[in-house]
Amino acid sequence: MSDFITKRAEDINQWYNDLVIKGELADYSSVRGCMVIKPYGYALWENMRDALDKMIKDTGHVNAYFPLFVPKSLFEAEEKNAEGFAKECAVVTHYRLKNDPNNKGKLIVDPEAKLEEELVVRPTSEAVIWNTYKTWVQSYRDLPLLINQWANVVRWEMRTKLFLRTAEFLWQEGHTAHATQAEAIEETKKMLGVYADFTENWLAIPVYQGVKSESERFAGADDTYTIEGLMQDGKALQCGTSHFLGQNFAKAFDVKYQTTEGKDEYVWATSWGVSTRLIGALLMTHSDDKGIVMPPKVAPHQVVFVPFLHEKKPEQNQILIDKCNEFVTQFKAKGIRCKIDTDLMKRPGFKFAEHEMKGIPVRIVFGPRDLEENVAEVARRDNLSKESISQDKLVDHVENLLTEIQANIYNRAKEYRNTNTRECTDYEDFKSKIAEGGFVITHWDGTAETEEKIKEETKATIRCIPYDYEQTAGKCIYSGKETKHRVLFARAH
Repeated sequence: MSDFITKRAEDINQWYNDLVIKGELADYSSVRGCMVIKPYGYALWENMRDALDKMIKDTGHVNAYFPLFVPKSLFEAEEKNAEGFAKECAVVTHYRLKNDPNNKGKLIVDPEAKLEEELVVRPTSEAVIWNTYKTWVQSYRDLPLLINQWANVVRWEMRTKLFLRTAEFLWQEGHTAHATQAEAIEETKKMLGVYADFTENWLAIPVYQGVKSESERFAGADDTYTIEGLMQDGKALQCGTSHFLGQNFAKAFDVKYQTTEGKDEYVWATSWGVSTRLIGALLMTHSDDKGIVMPPKVAPHQVVFVPFLHEKKPEQNQILIDKCNEFVTQFKAKGIRCKIDTDLMKRPGFKFAEHEMKGIPVRIVFGPRDLEENVAEVARRDNLSKESISQDKLVDHVENLLTEIQANIYNRAKEYRNTNTRECTDYEDFKSKIAEGGFVITHWDGTAETEEKIKEETKATIRCIPYDYEQTAGKCIYSGKETKHRVLFARAH
């Protein structure tokens, strides 16, 4: 089955598409730019969603749901936000179809059903949420307001790529209101830390945390904080963002609270989100030429049992399946997700390749001789090694092995990221390093003009001003001006 996957060295973009399609994570849709998330892909998303949802709730947030449609007047209220998303908006203008009198069996838009006000299909929910918060916040007693929602959004993309960039995608978006600027900034940074924790410890993707340059900020934010990962094609991927919105949306929607002194003050705001783009990040970070490599913590199935079945030996087959079921019961008691492959139509070798393609972390094989010898063959997906393990030790061995695999794929990805993060002080050397791929840490003079010139000449953008590197004095890579800004440049998805 791996023979049908394009090799990374041949065409890394086609390799990625093969992972998604042949790994049965998603499929193309009849709606241009949209995707169908298949059951295996959605199970992966559910595991990610459930883990992150708990982390969000553990920090004091609660879930709610807000409308898909945003009245155009509300969308326009915060000018920078509206301008930033205007080109990506889908707009509803009518609410009814009718039969076409000139073409039987066809439908046309009913011109008499035009909406009094056009509705924007949410590209993000700040407008509709902050218009709601206006009625929820009256006093300091109502703050902080810590709300998250799991939803879909629509951003009309011209160039799409499954999971990484689609016209519609799934995500969560947090929107919080606070009494003070300091509290809102603390919230913004805290949620970035939650994203980094989730991305590194659940998805095994090492990320740099930092703040965006002004030109890369979220539209309507005073500051945007980001986590940035490095994919195997040498490009950076923005994996999540957290925004300090200042009082911009509070002023746009007149959201005030009465202080303990009886004064009216505008609240301070944050918003933050991650999306199904993280599935693309997972694939691009860990997978190989045999298919997907799945972190055990989020894998839909952590273990697959493959008994050696023979279509002409039903009694022997049942004995093998019963043995698998014994271990399934024990694994499930420990919270390990597993399944048994009982397909009689596929040969074992094909099954092995298929499960490797889908990235199931551990494969356990039982044959008649294994039962006689009280052993099982255990194969791990991350390094493709296998060993014979006593059935008496199998449960504990696999439990420990899943932890080991999770750590191994994280460490492997971190080594790749660190090896491909290089410092630079010469612009010609900078251009060469950018062309090779990876992150380049260098000085920047802090001006939008220099940032734009570098982008024009190298296609590299400032991914963030990173926490990981000290802001020391030096000369800008491009202008030669003295500066204290050290930033991470990279070409990005």
